[in-house]
Amino acid sequence: MIELLSRESAAQTWRDPAAYWGGIAHAVAEVSGPCAVIEVDALRHNALDMLVRAAGVPIRVASKSVRVRGVLESTLALPGYAGVLAYTLPEALWLARTHEDVVVGYPSADRDALARLAGDERSAARVTLMVDDLAQLDLLDHVAPARGRAEVRVAIDADASWRSAALGHVGVRRSPLFEASDVTRLARAIVARPGIRLVGLMMYEAQIAGQPDAVGPEAPMMRWMKRRSRAELHDRRARIVTALREIASLEFVNGGGTGSLESTAADPSVTEVTAGSGLLAGHLFDGYRGFDPAPASAFGLEVVRRPSDDIAAVLGGGWIASGPARESRQPRPVWPAGLKTVAREGSGEVQTPLRGAAARTVSVGDRVWFRHAKSGETAEHVDRYTLVADGAVIGEEPTYRGEGKAFL
Repeated sequence: MIELLSRESAAQTWRDPAAYWGGIAHAVAEVSGPCAVIEVDALRHNALDMLVRAAGVPIRVASKSVRVRGVLESTLALPGYAGVLAYTLPEALWLARTHEDVVVGYPSADRDALARLAGDERSAARVTLMVDDLAQLDLLDHVAPARGRAEVRVAIDADASWRSAALGHVGVRRSPLFEASDVTRLARAIVARPGIRLVGLMMYEAQIAGQPDAVGPEAPMMRWMKRRSRAELHDRRARIVTALREIASLEFVNGGGTGSLESTAADPSVTEVTAGSGLLAGHLFDGYRGFDPAPASAFGLEVVRRPSDDIAAVLGGGWIASGPARESRQPRPVWPAGLKTVAREGSGEVQTPLRGAAARTVSVGDRVWFRHAKSGETAEHVDRYTLVADGAVIGEEPTYRGEGKAFL
C-alpha cells in the first residue's frame, strides 16, 4: 500500500509536470517495454485536494477510474474517504472480500454474479446493487428466488441530467427515473418485494462533473449550462430525497464526480460524493475552472522506427478512451515536448507515428511519454504501475489486469 498521508516529498515536483517527466524517464530507464507510472506525490496532492474540495462530505472512490487495488486501498486509508463505487458486480464481489462497503454503480444482468451474491450472506451484507427498473429485480428473483437467499441490498439510480427547453437532453443516458413520482413508484415496489432492502439513492450529474469549462470557445456556454443545471438538480434532488425517506430508511444519497465535488457536496440532500478520475488525472481533467489536478500517471512507449527524418514511431499507443471518437479521447504525447500524432493515423494499436521538433532528435529505444484521456482505462493495457517519487522508483502496484482480472 502507498503511504499517502505520512509521505514527505523531498521536492514538490508535482507542481511542475513538465519538469518531472524527465525525472520519471530517468527513473525507469532500465524498465523494458511499455511502462506505466504513477507519480506518488502528484497522487497524494490530488487525493488531499479532493478532500478539501468535498468540504467534509465523505468521498466514495470510483474504482473504474483507478483499477489498481493498491491505489484504492491507499486512498481509502485517508480520513474522509469511505466506500467503493464499483462498475460491475463481479468486480464488487471480488473487492468485497476485503472491503465492507461496495456499491455497484450500474445495474447488473450477470446471472452467475447475481447467484453468487444471493448465495453468500457476507457478500450480500457488503455489496449494494444499483437498480432503476423492476425488470432488474425480476432477473434477480429468477436467478435466486427470494425464499432461502440472502437479503439483497439495492439503491435506486435516478436521472440527474438536465432537460433544457432550449438544448433538450443535457447529460448522459442512464436511468429512466426523472421526477420524484418516478422514483417513489419504484421505491414502493422495491420495499414490498421479499428479500430486498432499499438502502440508497444515486444521482450522477455527468453534465456538470464531466465538462471542462475554463478553455475554448464553448467555455462560456458550459458555465451557463452548469449553473442552470445545478439549480434545477438541487431542487429536484431535494424533492426526490424527501419523498424517498418517507418510504425507506436511506443509508446514503450519492452524487457528483471529480468535476463537481464542490457543488455536489454543497447540496444538503447529498450524504456522500463520488470521485476517482481526479486521483490519477487524465488529460480530460485539464481545463476546469474550479480545480487544477496534478498529472499523476503516464505511460511510456519506445521508439522502434524512423519512417522519415521528421517522424518517430513508437510501439503501441492506441489506448483510446471511451466516449465519442474524437481527438480528445486519444492519448496525448507530453514528453519530449512538442510531439503530436499524425492526423491521418492517430494512435494505433501496434504503432503510433509522431511528428514535431523532438521527432528529429529521438532515437530507436528512446521512450515517449503519454497521458491517457481518462484515468482507469490505462490499467487495461498494463499489468502494473511503477511508483515514482522524487525521480526514483519506490515500488510497484499490480493493476486489475496484473491480478488476472478483466471485468468489462
